[in-house]
Amino acid sequence: MVEFRCLKNALISLNILYLLVSLILISVAAVGKASGVVGSIPVIGGIIACGVFLFIIAVFGLVGAVKHHQVCLFFYMVILFLLFLVQFAVACACLAVNKEQQNRLFKEAWHRADDDLKGSAQRGMDCCGMDQEHQNSTTPGEEYSHPTCRDVACCKGNTDCCTSTAECGCTPCWDKVDIRMDSGLKISGGVGLFFSFTEMVGVWLALKFRNSKDPALNPNDFL
Repeated sequence: MVEFRCLKNALISLNILYLLVSLILISVAAVGKASGVVGSIPVIGGIIACGVFLFIIAVFGLVGAVKHHQVCLFFYMVILFLLFLVQFAVACACLAVNKEQQNRLFKEAWHRADDDLKGSAQRGMDCCGMDQEHQNSTTPGEEYSHPTCRDVACCKGNTDCCTSTAECGCTPCWDKVDIRMDSGLKISGGVGLFFSFTEMVGVWLALKFRNSKDPALNPNDFL
C-alpha cells in the first residue's frame, strides 16, 4: 500500500514538473515573438510544438497516475521512451560538435539566411560580415555575402563601411557567434542529458506503478 502511494505521488510530481516546463516553453515562445527578440516563425513554431507535445505527454501521465489507467500508462511509457532515445541522441550530438563542425554549421546557416535575417543578426551582435575572409562581400547573390552594415553601431552610419571600396573596422559575426555557439551547444547538451534521464525515471515509475495492485480495489476484480 505504501509502495503504491509512493509510486503514484512520484509519478504525479514528475508529470506536474513536465507540465510546468511545457507551459514555460509556450510562454517563452509567445513572449519572444511579441517582444521581437525571436523573429523567426519556424523557431517560434518549433518551441511551441515542443511545449504542446510535452504538455500532452504530461496529461497522459497525470491521467494514468491519478486513475491507475493501464492504457494511458502504456502509451505514456512508449512515447516517453521514444522521446528519451531521440533527446539522448540529440544531447550527445550537441556535446560532440567540435569547432570545425560549428563553423561549417554557421556557414551553412549564413548561406541559407536572407538579407533581413543577416541584417538583424549584424545589428543585434554589432558585427559585420560572416567572417574575416568574406567581410567585404556585399554583392547580392554572392556566396557568403552580407547586406549593408551602415546601420550597425560599429560602422557609425558610414555607407561605405565593410564594402569592397573601404576597410572594415567591425568584428566579423563568426567571432561573436563562436563563443556563444560553443557554450550554447554545451548547455543544450547538458540540459538535454539531464531531462533524458528524468524521462527514463518516468518510464521506470510508470512501469512499476502499472504493475502494482491498487489496494483500494476489491481483489475479486482481478479474478
